Amino acid sequence: MRATILLAAALLLGSSISGIAHDETPDADRETIKLSDTQVEAGHFAVTDAKGGVLEQHISVPGSIIPNGDRIARVAVRLLGTVSELRKQLGDHVDAGEVVAVIESREVAEAKSEYLAARLVFDLQQTLFDRAKNLFDRNVLSENDYLRARTTYQDARVKIETARQKLFALSLTAEQIEALPNQTPETLRQQELRAPISGRIAERRTELGALVGREGLESELYVIVDTRILWADLAVPLSDLPSVREGGDVRIVQGQEAFSATIRFISPLIDSTTRAARVVASVDNTSGALRPGMFVTADIPTARVAARVLVPKTALQTLNGSQTVFVRTPNGFSPRTVTIGRVGARDAEVLSGLDAGERFASTNTFVLKAELGKGEADHH
Repeated sequence: MRATILLAAALLLGSSISGIAHDETPDADRETIKLSDTQVEAGHFAVTDAKGGVLEQHISVPGSIIPNGDRIARVAVRLLGTVSELRKQLGDHVDAGEVVAVIESREVAEAKSEYLAARLVFDLQQTLFDRAKNLFDRNVLSENDYLRARTTYQDARVKIETARQKLFALSLTAEQIEALPNQTPETLRQQELRAPISGRIAERRTELGALVGREGLESELYVIVDTRILWADLAVPLSDLPSVREGGDVRIVQGQEAFSATIRFISPLIDSTTRAARVVASVDNTSGALRPGMFVTADIPTARVAARVLVPKTALQTLNGSQTVFVRTPNGFSPRTVTIGRVGARDAEVLSGLDAGERFASTNTFVLKAELGKGEADHH
């Protein structure tokens, strides 16, 4: 279908298919496909000079996209309470530190009240201790009275620190604790739950009015996933494992799209059934095109070797069982049988049949193959 479209484009530029002839000279490997310069341009054959270069050898392995374990967070509660606000819905974006829900709990109210009371006592005892120390330094206060004031002050400091640590255990931040004296009494039972990371709400596990917390009840309210960096979970055969290294670059292919990735983990364990090792690569998913659960193929470079002549794999066609490239001639293209050596991710090494400096078609060569086959059929 695509061959027809490209040749039709040549017709629109003033040429006709009847102008494509086939030269059957004995010196040619096969017929020469005669095309005008206009037809060559319309066919988008990307005529390229043959030259040497570095061939990247690679292996292709299957895998799947999974969430990045370092970029998954759960918004959970550590106390018994009732959900009074759910500020985010499934799929919503959240920023780190943003309030996503509010719960009401008698336990948190008691812990806050205990802290506020301990803070009042501490402030008073600190003032009394400072005054006692001043009097003691001036020899106005006895040593026993000074020691008694210091002990009371230290006891108050221990109690406020204990109350403070209890609030930390209930997921309050230092900023929230410092703001408690300015909080109205009727809001002491409320606790804000904040997003620990930026991302999207992947799961919402509760409803308004639900009882959450201990005693076997649901403690997670949300699951947040940051999909800007995902993992590709790959299975590398044991025979190829020596060529794979942590920190190496990987090309992840999903459909028609390719993504850059870096190997971050190679499992020391081998699956007894598949004889493959688990390899995890970190994939840049800034575009958002990848989703956990997708199946992918990974091209992992294993070596870089010099080659005398390299051609893109898109330049190769199989004719009568032989690898063939289409060499540019003054009148069009001539099919040339070549011997292929090592094959890389995108290029192939030519051992014979094509010399450096010769020009050849590197893309859309299936059009030339189709036209060549048409010509051979006409002759029969």
